[in-house]
Amino acid sequence: MPATHAVVPDERNASILVGMRDGVTREFRLVPKEKATVSVLDSAFMLGDGIWEGIRCKQGVIQFAKEHINRLFESAKAMYMDLELSRFQLLEYIYETIDANNMNSSDDVHIRLMVSRGLKDTPHQNPRSTIGAPLIVVIPEFKKADPSIQNRGLKLATVHIRRGPPDVKDEMWNHMSKATDIQACIQANYLGVDEALMLDDRGWAKTCNSTNFMIVREGTGEDEGRLVIWSPTKNNQMQGITRRKTIEACRDAGIPVYEQDFSLTEVYGAVEAFCCGTFPAQISVIQVDGRQIGDGRSPGPMVQHINTLYNQLVARDIGRGRAATLVDARIWDMPYTERYQNGYIQLPGQRVKANGVHHEIDLL
Repeated sequence: MPATHAVVPDERNASILVGMRDGVTREFRLVPKEKATVSVLDSAFMLGDGIWEGIRCKQGVIQFAKEHINRLFESAKAMYMDLELSRFQLLEYIYETIDANNMNSSDDVHIRLMVSRGLKDTPHQNPRSTIGAPLIVVIPEFKKADPSIQNRGLKLATVHIRRGPPDVKDEMWNHMSKATDIQACIQANYLGVDEALMLDDRGWAKTCNSTNFMIVREGTGEDEGRLVIWSPTKNNQMQGITRRKTIEACRDAGIPVYEQDFSLTEVYGAVEAFCCGTFPAQISVIQVDGRQIGDGRSPGPMVQHINTLYNQLVARDIGRGRAATLVDARIWDMPYTERYQNGYIQLPGQRVKANGVHHEIDLL
């Protein structure tokens, strides 16, 4: 298992139940893992025609549920794929799967949510040959990150596989066709490092093959004497929710975050660097292309501080409870103008309804 996704083995995963919404019958079933199969005529199997989300669940509550579900629906819209269910219904499927696997008391549940365009009537790329609705698969597992990885840190190497513009690659959504990332991962394996550091088409540092990437620098000018975060720009990289939440946690705590282009030379000169993603959260990078980053300590003091801030953000989100995530789904299922008219979104200068009002929405 790659270091960024190294886990503590858990025998309970041998007997998990997988949630599956069949696109032809529209039936949702819980299936033992060894019997959870798809047809050779499935769109994702044949063509990589599908989308996915990696999601964390703690104490029976989906972490950053609104962000993950909304991103999935946005990806589906980009793919011109009608899921034929609401956000609320999809979230209910996920929770039903979590409950069936007795995962409500665990802090270490990871879910792979996969959506294939559906069954084909013949091997052909045209979506018109699809039968029925998309296939939806929910795979939950007990996955505790291996703590030894945080203690030793990550080694990266730049690879020749580049991050391209979003119109030709999967940077703007989680598409099942991961050929670019897999090729980068293969090269990283060959080089004997933990992840590939990928550059964009102009040579700026961008992202790793499965995680986002940031560096810590000593500030200059008005930031003199302070540590600051440099995050690659949104262009040509994965639009990670953990990336967004890490930036949010830092800015809320007064840590300057600059989203900008930067070079490999500036990476080598960083005092700290780290990878971040839904599963690993933040992990220090101690070496890039054989160059030690800072003093090579893992976790570095800044990364350790960021991880604490991020965990506090997660705790606040989880602390809202499962019902709040379902209410959010109900709200986001409303048409845009209805959300506006009911005060759930605002024009500049207006106030949004307080969270306490949300309980008025019928969950039944």
